[in-house]
Amino acid sequence: MKNLKTFYLTLAIAGGLFLGFSGSLWAQTEIPKAKLPVLTTSAGQSPDVTTVNIVLEEAGIKYDYCDVPDAELLAAGVGLADKESGPGFHVEVHTDLAKFPKGTPYKAVIFAIGASLKGMGASGLTVDAEVNRLEKLIDHCQKEGIFIIAVHVGGQSKRGAPGSDNERMIDAVAPFADYIIVTADSNKDGRFNKIAGEKGIPLTQVEYALDLVPLFKQVFQ
Repeated sequence: MKNLKTFYLTLAIAGGLFLGFSGSLWAQTEIPKAKLPVLTTSAGQSPDVTTVNIVLEEAGIKYDYCDVPDAELLAAGVGLADKESGPGFHVEVHTDLAKFPKGTPYKAVIFAIGASLKGMGASGLTVDAEVNRLEKLIDHCQKEGIFIIAVHVGGQSKRGAPGSDNERMIDAVAPFADYIIVTADSNKDGRFNKIAGEKGIPLTQVEYALDLVPLFKQVFQ
């Protein structure tokens, strides 16, 4: 897993340098603040959550990760009840346990939006089952006051027509988020602007995924 992350990070850095990466590419807007500890997960089981995890590591932000947590596991807090990875289920605990001992309630959840039928299949999920899982997680977050960050960095490849798998993942998460972050290539049709405007949700659009490094530093400062 570590080698895979290093490979992705090398590609991301190279791409960022080629494209003229700058940490000040997002539109000027008030950046919401979120508290640690934070859990990352996928909304749709695409590899885009790996990008989010790499960004957090580059920003020096400790996190826990689970690909398919349910509300009960989320409620278990930091350490994710000492669950171990297995077929169709992956857990990583990176939170600083000296600051946030096991069982500390999560203050924020980052959902990386993007559907992958292969990823869902590997986790034993259908599209309907994944949407149902997300709805229950969102409901738990709202009841417990957990800050929801919806992130879409997959670009046009993780978009689609209304009712498509990718758009259903957006529908399940983005309208209920406390903060939406998207890359420009993910928002060419302005759909996230429309959601943010209708629901009164702060939205930040960045040019490239690496722009999330300084952005997350501000969010979790």
